[in-house]
Amino acid sequence: MKTLEKIFAERLLKVKAIKLQPENPFTWASGWKSPFYCDNRKTLSYPDLRTFVKIELSRLILEHFAEADAVAGVATGAIAQGALVADTLGLPFVYVRSKPKDHGLENLIEGELKPGMKVVVVEDLVSTGGSSLKAVEAIRQNGCDVVGMVASYTYGFDVATEAFKKAGVKLITLTNYEAVLDVALRTGYITEAQVPLLDAWRKNPVHWDIEH
Repeated sequence: MKTLEKIFAERLLKVKAIKLQPENPFTWASGWKSPFYCDNRKTLSYPDLRTFVKIELSRLILEHFAEADAVAGVATGAIAQGALVADTLGLPFVYVRSKPKDHGLENLIEGELKPGMKVVVVEDLVSTGGSSLKAVEAIRQNGCDVVGMVASYTYGFDVATEAFKKAGVKLITLTNYEAVLDVALRTGYITEAQVPLLDAWRKNPVHWDIEH
């Protein structure tokens, strides 16, 4: 029986939300060079896939963070997904900006959170974990308790694992790097010859372009 991780990985690859280009690397916003790019926002354009993500993220929350009484999406990638999940669960929704708005009320958190609320954070993708955990900190500074985070995808970098552990945040995802690589190999999306290069990148993403 296929796992959720493999099923979702297949669907992401099918709509080309995941691109693997070992010989022609992407440049991330962080400046890192990467042979791998995941754009979960593409799922919003496919009604069946959008519904799948909404239902499965909601199920993960009910299974792991049932005590949550509010949902927070991380801007901008998880605003839509977070709102869909909050609507499904019948919970209040807010979203957290990467930095305060430079006009008007200068809000960092858009929407209303009352002190003492138990909040589950929805993220579309976790790489280093930096932006995700900044959102967690903003919610905590607002007097709320972050009960955990769900995300569509994680690269599983050691730096992120350590950061989440240090911040005391449990992360549950729909799929991950290992599942995507397995499906990509099985379906001929990539070849066995490309795997060592991809693995070298994942082990040391900061310096990968220099090394490779």
